[in-house]
Amino acid sequence: MVGWTALIAGIIGISFGILLTITGPKGILENTLVYSVLDKFINIIRSVPFIILLALVVPLTRIIVGTSIGTIAAIVPLSIGVFPFYARQVQNALVEVDSGIIEAAQASGSSNFDLIFGVYLKEGTSELIRVSIVTLIGVIDFTAMAGAIGGGGLGNLAISLGYDRFENDITIAATLIILVMVLVTQTIGDYFVRRTTH
Repeated sequence: MVGWTALIAGIIGISFGILLTITGPKGILENTLVYSVLDKFINIIRSVPFIILLALVVPLTRIIVGTSIGTIAAIVPLSIGVFPFYARQVQNALVEVDSGIIEAAQASGSSNFDLIFGVYLKEGTSELIRVSIVTLIGVIDFTAMAGAIGGGGLGNLAISLGYDRFENDITIAATLIILVMVLVTQTIGDYFVRRTTH
């Protein structure tokens, strides 16, 4: 669940984040209408509590994967719930790129494609890694929550085998595994942030 959700939500989220950045105020393709629509769309999805979103997208989940229960089915609401958060994080990371570098690249005749991939994403690499790690830890948290409604995974293990059967050792073990996943993710992320910071 974590891997597929991170991949799907990551691709969608970074795409929306780039669009928000380049069409927003002082963006290279500033467009008030497009930015306003994207901004409101992201805000609406982000405002829906995740536990409610799990129930709201059941019909869509059934259309896409044929069922609304299980690990594969949980990837759909997880991706929908995560990508708006990641998109906003990506936007915040990219707007921090030095405007002087962008202007210098524009003056040298760089295309919009070059500006996006050669300036925004390149200069914002360390910050993008940082926000990606924050989002990935959020995904781990969300997958545990999805387990509580039949999504499988460690959350389901902790609830159905640990809490419901009063076997606290299983709940503790599942919690410890999640903690290790978070710590490993954060450690790896911090390493790459240090390597890309300049």
